[in-house]
Amino acid sequence: MTDIMNSPIVKQVMKQGDLDEIATSVDAASSVQPQLQPVRAAVVQAAKLARDAEAKARDRQHAKGKMTARERLNLLLDTGSFEEIGRFRGGDINGGRAGSAVITGFGTVYGRKVAVYAQDFSVRGGTLGAEEGRKICHLMDMAISLKVPIIAIVDSGGARIQEGVAALTQYGHIFRRTCEASGFVPQISLILGPCAGGAVYCPALTDLIIMTRENSNMFVTGPDVVKAATGETISMTDLGGGVVHATRSGVAHYLGEDEADAIDYARTVLAYLPSSSDAEPPVYAYAATRSERDVAGRIASIVPDNDRQPYDMLDVIRCIVDYGEFVQVHELFASSAVVGFACIDGHPVGVVANQPNVRAGILDVDASEKIARFVRLCDAFNLPVVTLVDTPGYKPGAEQEHAGIIRRGAKVIYAYANAQVPMVTVVLRKAFGGAYIVMGSKAIGADMNFAWPSSQIAVLGATGAVNIIHRKDFVKAKEAGQDVDALRAKLTAEYERTIVNANLSLEMGEIDAMIDPEQTREAIVESLKLLAGKRRVRRTDKHHGNQPL
Repeated sequence: MTDIMNSPIVKQVMKQGDLDEIATSVDAASSVQPQLQPVRAAVVQAAKLARDAEAKARDRQHAKGKMTARERLNLLLDTGSFEEIGRFRGGDINGGRAGSAVITGFGTVYGRKVAVYAQDFSVRGGTLGAEEGRKICHLMDMAISLKVPIIAIVDSGGARIQEGVAALTQYGHIFRRTCEASGFVPQISLILGPCAGGAVYCPALTDLIIMTRENSNMFVTGPDVVKAATGETISMTDLGGGVVHATRSGVAHYLGEDEADAIDYARTVLAYLPSSSDAEPPVYAYAATRSERDVAGRIASIVPDNDRQPYDMLDVIRCIVDYGEFVQVHELFASSAVVGFACIDGHPVGVVANQPNVRAGILDVDASEKIARFVRLCDAFNLPVVTLVDTPGYKPGAEQEHAGIIRRGAKVIYAYANAQVPMVTVVLRKAFGGAYIVMGSKAIGADMNFAWPSSQIAVLGATGAVNIIHRKDFVKAKEAGQDVDALRAKLTAEYERTIVNANLSLEMGEIDAMIDPEQTREAIVESLKLLAGKRRVRRTDKHHGNQPL
């Protein structure tokens, strides 16, 4: 790591005496080691400023239970890998100011290069002025040119009021570069302090937002403005804290217990993603053991025979993926759907699944957007999508209709229909109505589709369908004094035998094979090997589609 404090001359000076004393005198600085080249006073002065700035940052941040910007970078990046760009840019060395309120540079995560910037709250509250904006934009330009991920550590009071429109303009420049980088290089935002006003849209444009239970806050208008405008009294935490955004708004994709946990999650996610859309995801060595095969074989015991009995889809996923390791995204939001990263046979994949443990795995507006955005993320960065289906359909009711289930539910269709990465889908139990189509069906673009023998695929479940189809028959039976319940049970059984099971889908070619549950991992592994050579095809000359937003 190149750093002024690691300069050979500065190290030599510090061995011979106190840096404060030496920095006050050119003669003293030059006479420490006469046999070496003269120690330049400017270098010593800059080193003193750098040391004092970090000491000041520690005093201010540690008192709030927060790390300094440099401590965060040290935790995020591989040891000794950080190469800073423009440490003193925006500062005044002779005037005693070390630099601007943001640190920029490059480092490595698991040996792979990344671009990072960390806002320094100890300097002018981490506010963004013209110089800070230029530093960030310069870093982003370099990251796009080098095709490496961009990680932002946010801890800022927002735009620097004293600089007015000059500060606001820089946000516009950052927004534009973030959009340019979107889908080209992974972008992750770590919110480890306040993020308010227009500044919130920088993270909002990135791929993943990570917050913590304490200290993280995001809001367009703060509590004081809210009270002045509406009369509502609310705390910063209740308005835009990490818990709120991870569970209710869906703004945060992960809620860290503390800064270390949040940073570790960022490192973990990067291990599954390529450096850019031009690259393939990393490949890891994997050798299946007997225990791994035994786990894969236990999958059938997890899913109950009763199609109304819930179970935890995470148990199924852990039986399928390498070492049972699954990194969830949006874990606390829209819990009727599950999305996240895993490896299968050493290759990173994105996993999308319904969660029968939560509202039977139904699709609502939030679950739809959660799935759609994750599929788009996987498609942007060349991760195959494995979809595990067990859902009764879209959630009915006026509340969902008024919340925009038509518009927001269509996002899942758009994501799957436009994805060109390998897609493998397995129907475990239920796949009814529109939800069957949108959850990675062959009709919408999936490459390989499988179903378990007990799976049910139809417009409606048997009971609901029979009640609609035979409603007049039930009225007549009741008038004739017949046993309506017995008739309903008979017709339901017949409907299940002829319509609801997966046989019709097999006959139509919508399902490629019926597999035993124990074959699920094997079927996925072999499918992904088959699809490894799949390439993107541009079918039209359009600029881009008009996604339902």
